[in-house]
Amino acid sequence: MSQPLSRRRFLQVTSGAGAFASVGAPIRYPPDGAAAADPPAGGWFDQPMRWVQLTLVENDPGRFDPTFWLDYFRRLHADAATLSAGGIVAYYPTEVPLHHRSAWLGDSDPFGTLVAGCRAQGMRVVARTDPHAVLDEVRVAHPDWIAVDADGSPRRHWANKDLWVTCALGPYNFDFMDAVHREIVVKYRVDGIFANRWKPQGGDCFCVHCVSNFAAATGHELPRAGASAPARREFVEWRTTRLTELWKHWDATVRAVNPAARFIPNGPPDLKTAGELADIQFTDNQARRGLTPPWANGHRAKEYRSVMGRRPIGGIFSVGVEERYRWKDSVQSDPEIRLWVAEGTANGMRPWVTKFSGVLYDRRWLPVVERIYDWHFRHERYLRNEAPIARVALLFSEQTEKYHAGVAPTDRAGDHVLGMYHALVESRVPFELVHEAYLTDETLDRFKLLILADAAALSDAQCDAIGHYVARGGSVLGTFASSLYDQFGEQRKDFGLADVFGVSFGGRVEGPMQNAYLSLDADAASGRRHQVLEGFGDTTRIIHGVFRLDVQPRVDGPSPLTLIPTYPDLPMEDVYPRVPHTSTRELYLREVGRSRIAYFPWDIGRAFWEVLSVDHLRLLRNTIAWATNEPAPVEVEGPGLLDVTAWRQRESMTVHLVNLTNPMMMKGPLREILPIGPLKVRVRVPAGTRATSVRLLTAGTSPHTAYTDGVVDVTVPSVDVHEVIAIDLS
Repeated sequence: MSQPLSRRRFLQVTSGAGAFASVGAPIRYPPDGAAAADPPAGGWFDQPMRWVQLTLVENDPGRFDPTFWLDYFRRLHADAATLSAGGIVAYYPTEVPLHHRSAWLGDSDPFGTLVAGCRAQGMRVVARTDPHAVLDEVRVAHPDWIAVDADGSPRRHWANKDLWVTCALGPYNFDFMDAVHREIVVKYRVDGIFANRWKPQGGDCFCVHCVSNFAAATGHELPRAGASAPARREFVEWRTTRLTELWKHWDATVRAVNPAARFIPNGPPDLKTAGELADIQFTDNQARRGLTPPWANGHRAKEYRSVMGRRPIGGIFSVGVEERYRWKDSVQSDPEIRLWVAEGTANGMRPWVTKFSGVLYDRRWLPVVERIYDWHFRHERYLRNEAPIARVALLFSEQTEKYHAGVAPTDRAGDHVLGMYHALVESRVPFELVHEAYLTDETLDRFKLLILADAAALSDAQCDAIGHYVARGGSVLGTFASSLYDQFGEQRKDFGLADVFGVSFGGRVEGPMQNAYLSLDADAASGRRHQVLEGFGDTTRIIHGVFRLDVQPRVDGPSPLTLIPTYPDLPMEDVYPRVPHTSTRELYLREVGRSRIAYFPWDIGRAFWEVLSVDHLRLLRNTIAWATNEPAPVEVEGPGLLDVTAWRQRESMTVHLVNLTNPMMMKGPLREILPIGPLKVRVRVPAGTRATSVRLLTAGTSPHTAYTDGVVDVTVPSVDVHEVIAIDLS
């Protein structure tokens, strides 16, 4: 058992690159062969396309079969592996005091054995550590390393009462785990360190280090429950800064030993920081739970790509059930695994399968993942994407998520985005996410339409960037409280984008509304309905939302939607409108040069996510088409619910069709696959290119195709889960 770590001994262990001189010369794997190839000038990060992760449990040493796993990695055509190394449990003969070796380790080195085997197969290797919990011997030796609750109690682990939760922001991570990471890179020359659960766990920490560090940074006490918004904001910013310092600290240690290696956090402090620091990132979005739709995996991919650009992103997926009851040794259904991975692949992530425990209790997932990876390997050249082909973007506002709680308890800011996201998917619109921190001309000008789904918290500079985008010909669709608050969630007197929307805030929020409606009105002069009302036939009213803002128009414009105010919904004898019609506009439309602006002063995205009204979907679809005002890069006709994405590669382009048509789409897991088709797909090839051949990658066939004037018309007979139209270009 490890001895308590004295201050003198600890400083010896953590004092620099020579800290492990007693360990001996760095061990190279495999000992009798070459290590992985030297990375190219830009680093190794873009090389791997298929990742695997094996997360060992403590009693795996001596029980699991490394040969089986290495052979399975080979069959998967895996380029890179993430392997359990240390932290809570060390799976190698560590010499760092208090770094707990597996009780089953003996004189073995399962981590080293797996590293050697992967290197022999030409794979990149990243070591996985988990610093979030320790045994009691560590607490006894260093009680200040343990997270502390607001009442002053050291924090026991919520799932295993034999463990204590560590403070993520103090010396346990900055010193002790830094020494662990240095040892791993020195001994095994790995390509990186991937830390799981490296952020604070179980709530805010009130240990002596957090208290003193926060006071030194801000001059204030750590905020407790019920603290004012400014105090809470100060704490959130400090925590993000502290985690960023930890990332840089660990990364510097890793690079000092192996300049080609990186520290890779499992979840950055925020995505803006990832965009600034990361050469590669992984999304730990392993499977569906609760009412998660399958497109949530594509959504996460888009979020990360909004800051990472072309830099690689691995999409971690589990083969097990990820519901809140944590059945870690379970297995998902074949269709469920396939659809989740297809959503990630279609949206630019590289598959990364993770398995917990080296001993298998249920082997049904093995052939499923092997088929997925084999398909990916055979079509790799069509999956090395250079850039998405989309002309619509949805703004991703982390500031709004952090600082804007909504206008009422039932108004959750994230629901506005989820509703808009689902409407775009269901409308088969290829689209991207644009992060608020990257509103540059270069980024925005790739798109014709920018959608603000209650992007409430925006800075003055961000509002200016959107205004300049409109001046250059970009279009904007905004909803509800977009730009009504600054970047810290403080309400403005008027919208930051009042000049863009053409309205001013009237000072009042109405809702939640019961039984309110929208009147569908024709133009008074022409008698014709606006384009946004196409498909409604002779319908004169549809349901309203739940919350609306009182706004005052600054400019004239069409009035296709007007307010029918709420009226009693009980008793039934009283259910009739008290005001059958008003002139209050509920959709503001205007054209500014080449730009088109649409603003909904009500919660259409949030209401659609809650109710999924087909009328709200039609209204959003029509308004998006009107505001975009150009032919779509991809159009799909035919039955079913599809997620459509389009990509450009170096010498080709691809259109991904992910079939979401399933009764279990909004509540998994899927039981079976329900193919759809035929589909007629119209693809506009990039200017200056021409199509030379077209193939369906999943079907393995050449479809019926017509090519005229830069447009490829393709008939796709059927899509089960995922079909890819691959078009070679010259």
